[in-house]
Amino acid sequence: MPYTPSGFFCDRLIRERERRDGEGSVNKPLRFSGQDFNILKQECLQKRVLFEDDTFPATVESLGYKELGHKSNKVKNIVWKRPKDICDNPQFIVGGASRTDICQGDLGDCWLLAAIASLTLNEKLLYRVVPQEQSFSDNYAGVFHFQFWRYGDWVDVVIDDRIPTFNNQLVFTKSAERNEFWSALLEKAYAKLHGSYEALKGGNTTEAMEDFTGGVTEFYEMKEAPKELYKIMKKALERGSLMGCSIDSLVPARFETRTATGLVKGHAYSVTAVEENTQKESKVRLVRLRNPWGQVEWNGPWSDNSKEWATISKAEKDKLQHQNAEDGEFWMSFDDFKKNYTKLEICNLTPDALDDDKLHKWTVSVNEGRWVRGCSAGGCRNYPDTFWTNPQYRLRLLEEDDDPEDNEVACTFVVALMQKNRRKERKLGANLFNIGFSIYEVPKEMHGNKQHMQKDFFLLNSSKARSKAYINLREVTQRFRLSPGEYVIIPSTYEPHQEGEFILRVFSEKRNTSEEIENRIEADHPVPAPASAGEESEEDQQFRTIFQQIAGDEMEISASELRNVLNRVVSEREEMNTEGFSLESCRSMIALMDMDGTGRLNLQEFRHLWIKIKQWQGIFKHYDTEQSGCISSYEMRNAVNDAGFRLNNQLYDIITMRYANENMNIDFDSFISCLVRLEGMFRAFQAFDQDGDGTIRLSVLEWLQLTMYA
Repeated sequence: MPYTPSGFFCDRLIRERERRDGEGSVNKPLRFSGQDFNILKQECLQKRVLFEDDTFPATVESLGYKELGHKSNKVKNIVWKRPKDICDNPQFIVGGASRTDICQGDLGDCWLLAAIASLTLNEKLLYRVVPQEQSFSDNYAGVFHFQFWRYGDWVDVVIDDRIPTFNNQLVFTKSAERNEFWSALLEKAYAKLHGSYEALKGGNTTEAMEDFTGGVTEFYEMKEAPKELYKIMKKALERGSLMGCSIDSLVPARFETRTATGLVKGHAYSVTAVEENTQKESKVRLVRLRNPWGQVEWNGPWSDNSKEWATISKAEKDKLQHQNAEDGEFWMSFDDFKKNYTKLEICNLTPDALDDDKLHKWTVSVNEGRWVRGCSAGGCRNYPDTFWTNPQYRLRLLEEDDDPEDNEVACTFVVALMQKNRRKERKLGANLFNIGFSIYEVPKEMHGNKQHMQKDFFLLNSSKARSKAYINLREVTQRFRLSPGEYVIIPSTYEPHQEGEFILRVFSEKRNTSEEIENRIEADHPVPAPASAGEESEEDQQFRTIFQQIAGDEMEISASELRNVLNRVVSEREEMNTEGFSLESCRSMIALMDMDGTGRLNLQEFRHLWIKIKQWQGIFKHYDTEQSGCISSYEMRNAVNDAGFRLNNQLYDIITMRYANENMNIDFDSFISCLVRLEGMFRAFQAFDQDGDGTIRLSVLEWLQLTMYA
């Protein structure tokens, strides 16, 4: 949903300031809904009350909005209860968190539960998401907390322990142990993060996996796997990545079917090792997998009891940690792995995902962005008139890979484009957009130039790489290998005018930098030039006559009188298709040109103003090719630039929201008003910026004087 300029941009400034203070990191997560777990817990313990979370109350609103909303029969008999009211001796975790602690209830969030199950295989990651020091006995106050990665920041989500029940049974996720509740409470915290339980219906396992790790997921179809897949898997495990694979089933996944080779279709496996060992003077590539059931294993070559193990030395066996046990873990050759499995998913971890320095992890750069209708929501390359207005990110690949393929000097990196908040805003009708991105090589003569690439660049240059397709997933990712150099990434929705927020992440094995291309904010002519002396033109004489008629003996005019002067003049100019100037516009013009602080204009000030209006009118006519009296909000970017103002994307967004009509067009009056405001504010800033360092300090009085009169 659209944001107001003041609300959105103030919020963005606050978030950026918090990040500068270290907020949002693993060690200093943001407090979701402003709630501090430790403070809330201590308050409840002192008052001897159990916590009740008013930001996610035990009401229908927290359950859902449609199938679990007020009008649904499903919610009529649901009762919110605390674990101590459901069973005797409730426990947070019983005997360690494991896959059997996650049993699906009456909510279509198996994607989430599968991710939680994978998370239990890595204790270090699990206990960062699920802080261990929580219980129903020691200092129990009915308050719990969990940590998630959310669009570039780690957040700490606080909940109370009231859980939906029906006939004293948990309605949603539950554990096989009736008195164990960590998985149910984790699900509740994740539901709070997204607004309701119903918001969790339907999704992709990798979505939750990324929210548990801050990583980025790559998908591989085995039939389309790259030739370097083994190397990709090997490096992924060296980085501590989480890796899973599966075999497609023609029947729904719940009907998991065991094949003659011991593998199960429609079932998720974890990849736990990738090794190369020597067998009779030849090398063989092996993959170790784990069935989360803890049993049912592969029975083909390199399985636990296979004859292949007799062909390698004891030292090789020890290195591979070969065990002959029905524990769900087994080895198979890489070739058999590719033949039998159909899908591979790799969740690559960010540098802050684990604190273990032994693991080599990706370097990552994160950029937040926004598509604004009529300004920076330009759509894909099929729309050349607007594509160039999308946010642009300069990527510098600085170091090539250590082990180049085919002696090719190249840099390996992954681009991940994620759209934000669409799940949370589902109840407002928001769906996932079709998103994708293109990558263009920057010519050497433009290296270091941080200006936004213009329309002609994209008309004359083809992309160097791009996402495979535009698709309606939360995140689109793809791996690339390009020569070291400078590139520009253009993330976009498929169609123009689709408004939303996103984050763009670039992961690389070596050092890279990516940053949004932000024009330097400056103005060519913020200070008015004195009028040239000499004979008056016929137009000048006409103005003097009109001015004297309206101004009278005082030779000064007010805003309403200025409006009369300007509208009389423009009405006589056939080439100006305009309904004239509004009173508010004329008040802004007086504020711009009023040098003596009288709130009125004298003839000299008026002449200065008319010179500017004539210059701006010429720019407007250049872009108003159909003489409709309007220019599009996309053309406004170039018009503002031609008028001498260099702005960044955030300011163009504000201009569009402030001055464009519902059709994303800007009329002549609004165009002039915008330029008057820009020039006035630039001039005021320069007056305060005495040392020219681009920063000023204002008191509340100065700030209000400046903004209220502009």
